[in-house]
Amino acid sequence: MKPIDLRSDTVTKPSAGMREAIFTAEVGDDVLGDDPTVKELERYVAGLFEREAALYVPSGTMANQICLKVNSRRGWELLCDRECHVVNYECAGPVVHSGLLVNLLTTERGMITAEMVRENIRPSSLHTPDTRMVALENTHNRHGGTILPQDEILRVREVCNEFGLILHLDGARIWNAHVATGVSLAELTRPFDSISCCLSKGLGAPIGSVMVGSNEFIKKCLRERKLFGGGMRQVGIIAAAGLYAVKNNIARLADDHANARYLAEELHQLDSLEIDLSRVQTNIVVLQLKMEMDSTELAGKFKEVGVLALPFGPKKMRLVTHLDVSRADCEEAVGRIKSILN
Repeated sequence: MKPIDLRSDTVTKPSAGMREAIFTAEVGDDVLGDDPTVKELERYVAGLFEREAALYVPSGTMANQICLKVNSRRGWELLCDRECHVVNYECAGPVVHSGLLVNLLTTERGMITAEMVRENIRPSSLHTPDTRMVALENTHNRHGGTILPQDEILRVREVCNEFGLILHLDGARIWNAHVATGVSLAELTRPFDSISCCLSKGLGAPIGSVMVGSNEFIKKCLRERKLFGGGMRQVGIIAAAGLYAVKNNIARLADDHANARYLAEELHQLDSLEIDLSRVQTNIVVLQLKMEMDSTELAGKFKEVGVLALPFGPKKMRLVTHLDVSRADCEEAVGRIKSILN
């Protein structure tokens, strides 16, 4: 029985074309600024976002944490959604690396609104931290791959301008928002002071993320990358995979979105599962369990029939579509899941 892996879009394997790009990549010592493939990747991604510069790093966590550190001073307060990646999956990085106090806000679908930002900015006082940063995540993983509304992002930017706040984007899956909305990457990210984006999720590269911003900002990030241990040598071998990914795999994300919608609509029909179809906007489907069995036990049952999924809470599971899962795979997965739950 062929396993159908819906745990994450990070499980993809390099395609034949990507492997060829890796094999033929020109390389040099990137710490010395000599790797031509890394330079090309950084130039290309900066151009997609219409920014001055970009910097390649090993992971999205490193990208987010470097951005926060470069943008901040110890003792500042950061506003972010309670369910965001920066808080839930990065090992307390904001406080460990940057000395930031994190104010966790409960949101609807991951969007910290302009009103929420305004309400949570602390008055200047001898006794309190300075509220100086806001971080948003688009698309939002734990809210089910939801896309943040662009008009509200623009209103948040206005409040940040009014009070002198830095606005950071965790854009690990910004590619999905771009494809789903048809809005350019540059327009989606223009309101932000710093941006991180991931190459190893829906785009299918085996490793790597990119930070995007001004020349001055990226110059500061370069030093922090070295401090974080992210300076790599002949890294063009893996940067070539990222370059292939951004040149070939963005538009095809629409297939993943269609497959996620198919999974959601089919599984929504089952009495034992509940799915908020309005949240299935990209490549993530969150299942709410309406049964005594918890998500860990159900994930085990899924595995027995060759469907791999991740528990997402005691009564939640997550399914993620990606380039290594076809429509036929999704149809097969639905059949296997129904065989268990019926």
